[in-house]
Amino acid sequence: MMFERIAPEQHDTLDGIPEPAENPSLFGHEQAASMLTAAYRSGKMPHALILAGPVGIGKATLAFHLAHHLLRYPDNLSAPETLARPVPASALFRQVATGAHPSVLHLTRPQNDKTKGFKSVVTVDEIRKVSRFLSMTSHDGAYRVVIVDPADDMNTNAANALLKNLEEPPARTLFILIVHAPGSLLPTIRSRCQTIRLTPLDSNELSAALAGAGQPAPDEEEARAALVQRAAGSVRAAILLSQYGGLEIAEALDKIVQSGRNDIGAAHRLADAVAGRDNAIQFDVFNRHALDLLSDTASEAGRNSDLSRAKVLSEAWHDAQNAISETETYNLDKKQHVLAMIDRLNAALRM
Repeated sequence: MMFERIAPEQHDTLDGIPEPAENPSLFGHEQAASMLTAAYRSGKMPHALILAGPVGIGKATLAFHLAHHLLRYPDNLSAPETLARPVPASALFRQVATGAHPSVLHLTRPQNDKTKGFKSVVTVDEIRKVSRFLSMTSHDGAYRVVIVDPADDMNTNAANALLKNLEEPPARTLFILIVHAPGSLLPTIRSRCQTIRLTPLDSNELSAALAGAGQPAPDEEEARAALVQRAAGSVRAAILLSQYGGLEIAEALDKIVQSGRNDIGAAHRLADAVAGRDNAIQFDVFNRHALDLLSDTASEAGRNSDLSRAKVLSEAWHDAQNAISETETYNLDKKQHVLAMIDRLNAALRM
């Protein structure tokens, strides 16, 4: 699918794939959408929402569709029962997508002027934009919508700054926090938001979403089944797996940690494949799969009542997350990071 890129580039932008702000299509999440439109029609829209769920299932797309719905129908009593589909040819769509609409503030990782990339966190300077945004008069008396995407990426100062805004929000203001792991948020932030848990897409929804993005699943049944299983209901994961070598990266890492021995040659080959200058997406795929291996194994240990092992794996997950953040923040050697991560996985998973 060819489309005109009009949304600003983000830290996780994929070539040829619409950003949530410019995506007119939403797949799945009908129950959540119906609940939100009903709340709006009845005048009972919460002032703050947490849209929680795995990466890449459409949380941010739902957030922008909801913002579009509120702005398109400022009179809640006359709003339709179903979530309005954005119209790409409309001025409203283009204003929201380009970040130019005065009633929508989208906060995410800012650009890093030193590295010309993006920072590894949502900074306090980004969150401070909320106060200035809310101090301005509402456009046409409509809702003002603040989208933090993802809220998991806020550092401590940013989270505390957001908390102040959540404590006494102005009327007709909606905060939408996109959250991959609700436990990463301050309890005081969670307590001030209504959490809506979104589930991964089923196989039919995933296939439809991939086709809609111009990235259809493989024709071969075996390859399609492998992709669906690995993607676990995430459109983003499916695209990374099929278009950016994600399947091969995941399989190579799995083979290394399941072999039961330190295969130095295989580790170096994988590091060379994902740590190159032009392999930022592959590097991210590697890191995400490493974290998934730790979290999935920790969950399994918990289900088996092996709480000591679950605790060790959880601590290893946090150490791995910190290592990823430090590598991105300080522009450390990526190959050394990959080799160290493989050692960390071998040590944690073989206990």
